[in-house]
Amino acid sequence: MKTLKIAVGWIAVLVMSLAITGIARADEGMWTFDNPPVKKLQERYGFTPTKEWLDHVRLASVRFNNGGSGSFISPEGLVLTNHHVARGQLQKMSSPEKNYVKDGFLAASRDQEIKCADLELNVLMSMENVTKRVQGVVKEGMSDKEALDAKKAEIARIEKESMDATGLRSDVVTLYHGGEYWLYRYKKYTDVRLVFAPEVGAAFFGGDPDNFTYPRYDLDMAIFRVYANGKPIKSPAYLKVNPAGAEPGDLVFVSGNPGSTDRLYTMAQLEMARDHSYPLRLAYIDRMLKAFQEYAKRGPEEARQADMMIFGLLNAKKALTGEYKGLETPHIWAKKQHEEQEFRELVAANPELQAKYGSAWDEIASAEKTLLSRFDAFAYRRMPGFRLPRMALQIVRYIQETAKPDGERLDGYHDSQLASLRFRLLSPAPVYPEMEQFLLADQLRYISGKLGPKDELIEAALGGATPQEKARELIDGTKLADPAFRKKLLEGGPKALQSCTDPLIVWARTLEPILHAMHDWYQDNVESVTSAAGEKLGAARFAVYGKSAYPDATFTLRLSYGAVKGYPMNGTKAPPFTTLFGLYDRAYSFSLKPPFLPPKRFLENRDKLVLPTRVNFVSTCDIIGGNSGSPVIDRKGELVGLIFDGNIESLVGRFVYDEETNRAVAVHPAYMIEAMRKLYGAGSLVQEILGS
Repeated sequence: MKTLKIAVGWIAVLVMSLAITGIARADEGMWTFDNPPVKKLQERYGFTPTKEWLDHVRLASVRFNNGGSGSFISPEGLVLTNHHVARGQLQKMSSPEKNYVKDGFLAASRDQEIKCADLELNVLMSMENVTKRVQGVVKEGMSDKEALDAKKAEIARIEKESMDATGLRSDVVTLYHGGEYWLYRYKKYTDVRLVFAPEVGAAFFGGDPDNFTYPRYDLDMAIFRVYANGKPIKSPAYLKVNPAGAEPGDLVFVSGNPGSTDRLYTMAQLEMARDHSYPLRLAYIDRMLKAFQEYAKRGPEEARQADMMIFGLLNAKKALTGEYKGLETPHIWAKKQHEEQEFRELVAANPELQAKYGSAWDEIASAEKTLLSRFDAFAYRRMPGFRLPRMALQIVRYIQETAKPDGERLDGYHDSQLASLRFRLLSPAPVYPEMEQFLLADQLRYISGKLGPKDELIEAALGGATPQEKARELIDGTKLADPAFRKKLLEGGPKALQSCTDPLIVWARTLEPILHAMHDWYQDNVESVTSAAGEKLGAARFAVYGKSAYPDATFTLRLSYGAVKGYPMNGTKAPPFTTLFGLYDRAYSFSLKPPFLPPKRFLENRDKLVLPTRVNFVSTCDIIGGNSGSPVIDRKGELVGLIFDGNIESLVGRFVYDEETNRAVAVHPAYMIEAMRKLYGAGSLVQEILGS
């Protein structure tokens, strides 16, 4: 037994060593389309994506600008995504009489498709490396602040020039934390209409208890159609849906827009996140969740109004808790320490690299200490409230910032960004004044408790009133719920802003200088330092590792790859697929009680279904939030799945990837087709999707 224990100990050390050195990272990576992992794919799977394959996948992929992904699945503009990506739009379409989140929706004909209030879709048309141009404006002798200002001004110029020349949405994207800058040009669509969505009981079967777990049984899908000039577009490219899906071991890809990862962060940045940012964010989410849940208790309509935020906050709480626990896990922390130490040693071994880049880690650590010195002020000096107060601040800033030269404006208010901002600000989506008032009062109580009654922002925000009194005064008196009023104010410019007596606008004008000063302090003392140091680390990384590494996620289009594969779980095995047998077993095992109660149509029409039909499946593809709605694609470029989640083990994927247990969870196309045909009467929609 003693010999066995020693052997097991050495095996554990070897496994840890392999994980640390990256030997076991075969399927890791969220790769940019300009730098796909061609060598890795050829070596492991014998597949080399051609330029035509990559271009087709890129043009068929769609970014939902509200925070998700999707793909074209027909030549007539159909776009497939998740129900939970569509949920915000479903709620905005709903009313006390019609609840599309709860009851679902199917357009019987194209004239019944419902236009979304404020949904923008983006398709990546081209990419251009502008690193030399952005970094070239930084001159010797500039301070970090001057360098950051110069880069931001140049980025604004690049974006405006591109937008004016092409008519496309033009975003300069920072990769490798400043190692590279790329200009991404997007075709933008804003006439997007709902075609189909199942009930939330089918889309989110299992509810919060099953969220971020596997095995799963969710029909987490929704279908929209894109229009232009009042007619469905001819899709530039689309993915053929293959109902057979993929088999265990098959190579699959995910093309989507992962939101953000921190895998290239320094240990100083990770320490700040672990010890300060995560505890604060989780406490804030708990506070907001309790507020929305308290409001929802007032009645069914209030519960409907609060539904989307409660769903989002529960999701965020579970995700952030998993990430936080990952940072607190000793072996993950040791892995990140080893990665940084190895990188620093490689730089130090080259005197030229050390002289150029060796100070970057200490500079970032110093910036984090500076941030910590005013952490509470930075964290809590934010615009309180919900939708109306934030719109008020955006309108004030829109008018003030657009009076300045483009390169001197706050991010979000550059010429290239104004069309999308106006689209959101003029949204006809309903506003709920009672909920706005309730949440504003709660937020004012919260931040005044954190900052203290003598804080400059609190004194200006309350003006001697109680949080409840101030919230009532502002929300009862404002006209900002009316999009026509917002439009008139925007078009009136500085004169209209200064003469406006709307209490919420007056309030936002009062708070804006304080909030702006906090932003400026952060930019001048923290962001400018980390930006300059991040560029050093990016250059050092290229010098040491070349382009064999992928950049952190930035809510831009990425390609990940892997295989359909189960994994070890709870002392047993998680299967690669689940079936309709499992859905009904789980429903009856919980006595048909929510959230394990499927919609009525599932119980009444069970005999019509082929129960071995595959429902959900898992793969080793590397994903994170923002990938929701991404297509899963096979070698032929066909759609064989729809990403909707990761397993609980994947939550540490913000910082590390573990092929042994990290899994992307997807809806199987066989389930989508089976349900649409036999449960929802959507045969004509299926016919369009399958082309037959």
